Amino acid sequence: MAATTHTVSNQVPPLVGYDVFAADLALSEAVRRHMPPELLAGALGGLGELGRAAGSAQAQAWGVQANENPPVLRSHDRYGNRIDEVEFHPSWHRLLGHAVGAGLTDAWGGPGGHVRRAAGFLVWTQAEAGHGCPLSMTHAAVPALRTDPELASEWEPLLTSKVYEQGLRPAAQKAGVLFGMGMTEKQGGTDVRSNTTRAEPLSAEGEYLLTGHKWFCSAPMSDGFLVLAQAPGGLTCFLLPRVLPDGTRNMFAIQRLKDKLGNRSNASSEVEFDGTWARRVGEEGRGVRTIIEMVAATRLDCVVGSAALMRQAVAQAIHHCTYRSAFGGVLIEKPLMRNVLADLALESEAATVLALRLAAAYDADTEAERAFLRIAVPTAKYWVTKRCAPMVGEALECLGGNGYVEESGMPRLLREAPLNSIWEGSGNVQALDVLRALQREPSALNAFLQEVGRARGADHRLDGAIKAMLTELADLNGIEARARRLVERMALVLQGSLLARWAPPEVADAFCASRLGGDWGAAFGTLPHSLDLASVVERARPVDR
Repeated sequence: MAATTHTVSNQVPPLVGYDVFAADLALSEAVRRHMPPELLAGALGGLGELGRAAGSAQAQAWGVQANENPPVLRSHDRYGNRIDEVEFHPSWHRLLGHAVGAGLTDAWGGPGGHVRRAAGFLVWTQAEAGHGCPLSMTHAAVPALRTDPELASEWEPLLTSKVYEQGLRPAAQKAGVLFGMGMTEKQGGTDVRSNTTRAEPLSAEGEYLLTGHKWFCSAPMSDGFLVLAQAPGGLTCFLLPRVLPDGTRNMFAIQRLKDKLGNRSNASSEVEFDGTWARRVGEEGRGVRTIIEMVAATRLDCVVGSAALMRQAVAQAIHHCTYRSAFGGVLIEKPLMRNVLADLALESEAATVLALRLAAAYDADTEAERAFLRIAVPTAKYWVTKRCAPMVGEALECLGGNGYVEESGMPRLLREAPLNSIWEGSGNVQALDVLRALQREPSALNAFLQEVGRARGADHRLDGAIKAMLTELADLNGIEARARRLVERMALVLQGSLLARWAPPEVADAFCASRLGGDWGAAFGTLPHSLDLASVVERARPVDR
C-alpha cells in the first residue's frame, strides 16, 4: 500500500507515563484534607510513587495481559491427583505483588491508615481492577478476626504484611498471606441465613469440620477464607485455611471458575467442602454479626473501586477530547462536548470526595464516626456503584468508535463497571440496610444529619434538598417500596454537602444546580449552560500538576 494513502493524523496519543495520583486534584486534595499533618509528607510520597507506577506503560501492559489471559483451573495433576489450583498469568502476580508491597492490605495499624490505603486503592485500581478482590478481602478480614484475639495475633501480621508470596504453603512458612471469603450458596444468595453448609464440632476447642458448598468464592488461591456455616448453635463464622499447619492440603474442591462479564483477571469459583477443617471465629450463632465488619469494609472498597473506574473513564475521555479535532476545532473546546465532560467530571469528583470521607471516618474511629459509617457506607455503596456503569458508558462514547475498540481500554472499564453494585449486596440490599439503620439506630441518622448539616447555608439548593430529605424521612408510609428513592436522595445530599464544603465553587455550584436543584436532564451533558464548565473540565484533566 502506498504511504500516501496511509498517513495517520488526528489520532490521540495514549494516556501513559503520568502520575495517576498527582493528576487527580480531587483525590490529592482529599488526602491533604484528611491525613494527619505529621504523616502527610510520607503519604504523599508513597502515593506519588504508586501513581507514577499506575500510569506507567509497564503497569498498563500488565493490566492488559492479566485480562487477555484469564485464570485457568487445574483440578488434577498429570497423575490424577486432585490439586485444586488456579493458574494466573505472571502479570496478575506482578500487579498483586506491587499492590501488597504498597501497603494496600494494611490500613488498621496506625493513624491515617485508611485514608492512605483508600487513596492507594483508588490509584492502583486504575491500572487493573480484577486483582483488587483479594486485596480488599485481605484488608477487610482484620476486624472480623479481632473478635478472637488469639486468631488475630496469629494472622493479622501476615494479612497486613507488605510481602506477597504466591503458592500454597502453611501460613506459618510465609511472610505474607491473602484472604478470601465464602458466604453465598446456590439456594440462598444474599440470604445467608438459609445456608446449608454444616459445621460439626471436633473435640478440640474451636475446631470444626465443614461440609457443604459455596456458590461464589473469589480468589480461591488465597491462604485462608472466612466462611459461614451452620453450627449446632446456629450460623457461625469460621476461618478455613487452604493448607493445614502440617503441610497437607485442606479439603477445598474447586468445581469450576465463573465465566464473568468483566473482572476477567480474577478467579471467582464454586467450591465444595467435605470434612474441611476450620476454626471458629466468634461465638456460635453469631456468624453474621462477626463477619459484618468485613462486609462493611469490602463495601467501602466497592465505593472506592467504582470511584477509581469513574476517574479513569473521565481521564480517558478528557484526554481524548484534548487532542482530537472535529468540525473545525478541538473537541474539548466544543460547548456541547464540554458540557458532557464537565458532567462526567462532577460525578467522578463527588464519588472520590465521598469515598475518602468514609475512609477518614474509619481512621477517626469515634462513636460518632462509627454511627455515621453505619448509614453512610450502604448509602454510598448504593449510589456510587450504580452511577459507575452509565458514567463509564458515556465516557466511552466521548471516544466514538475508537472507544468501542478493545485497544482503547474502555470496553474493559465498561465490563467492570456493574460489578461493585452487585458484590457485597446489590442495590436493594443496600437500601434495606439503610432502612434498618434508620429504624433501629437513631444515633446513625443523627450522625448523618450532623454531617450534612455542616454545609447548611452554603448553597440554597442544598438547603432545599436537605429539607426535602427530612420531609421524606418523616413519612414512613410505603417506606420499603420507596427505599431506593430515599437512599438516592440521601446520597446526593451527602455528596452535595461535602462538595459545598471542600470543592472549588464552580464544582459545588454545578453539582448543586444539577443534582439538587433540578436543572439537569436525564442524560450526561445536560448541565445548565451558564455554569463555569471549562473550569470544571480543566480541573479534571489528567496532567501532572
